Amino acid sequence: MKTIGLIAGIGRLPVEFARAARGMGFAVIAVSVAPGVDEELSTAADKFHTVGLGQLDKLLALLKQEAVQQVTMLGKVTKEHLFSGSARPDARMQQLLAGLKDLNDDTVMLALVQELAGEGIGVLDQTEFIRQLMPPAGVLTRLEPTPEQLADMEFGLDMARKIGGLDIGQTVIVKNKAVLAVEAIEGTDACIRRGGQLGRGAAIVAKAAKPKQDSRFDVPCVGPDTLAAMLESGAAALVMEAGKTLLVDRQTVIEQADKHGICIVVM
Repeated sequence: MKTIGLIAGIGRLPVEFARAARGMGFAVIAVSVAPGVDEELSTAADKFHTVGLGQLDKLLALLKQEAVQQVTMLGKVTKEHLFSGSARPDARMQQLLAGLKDLNDDTVMLALVQELAGEGIGVLDQTEFIRQLMPPAGVLTRLEPTPEQLADMEFGLDMARKIGGLDIGQTVIVKNKAVLAVEAIEGTDACIRRGGQLGRGAAIVAKAAKPKQDSRFDVPCVGPDTLAAMLESGAAALVMEAGKTLLVDRQTVIEQADKHGICIVVM
């Protein structure tokens, strides 16, 4: 049986990956690197380990101990931990970060990919086993978008791609073709809460891939947490980029959207 490693952050995506990979005959070695990882991952994977965020030496030693030669990195691990002091990087991680030109997402992740490669561990395309989670273009909910919402969705996706090109984030909140909030280090859900409140019941959430998206990390994802943030802030609709955005727990998301009158469009 082939073995694959899973470096896991927060959310349902690591669980979905573990199930899919095991269904294809792979043994999954999951390593949690962030507080709050889905508890179900410990049973969805063949083996489950926990390593503190920033403990790079321990992570690499564990992967080598388990004879892992390929990994995928899935789940939310925001840089907020680096700046808040909740993460305690070991000497190897500190050295890696100190040598970078900046701490933008792509810069940090590419450096981590190179560090893994130096130990003989390749990083797979995040969607390798879960491409079925990328919905095609269309309206997913019972509620259809209004012409005004469609115009805002097109505008929002364009803005999301532009901030993605600057490696700032992948989500924007818009209303009447005005940007209310832009995702940065605080993450998608906090951005939605901030922008949704400003939109007063008419905000559109737009999620798009970066123009030069590296599919080995940070592929945009929408799930129940996204919808919960929308409900909390009163956002009206969500638009995702077709073929480039993952939708986790699709049935739950759509059922909740239909229940609360939220429109979801893939375009």
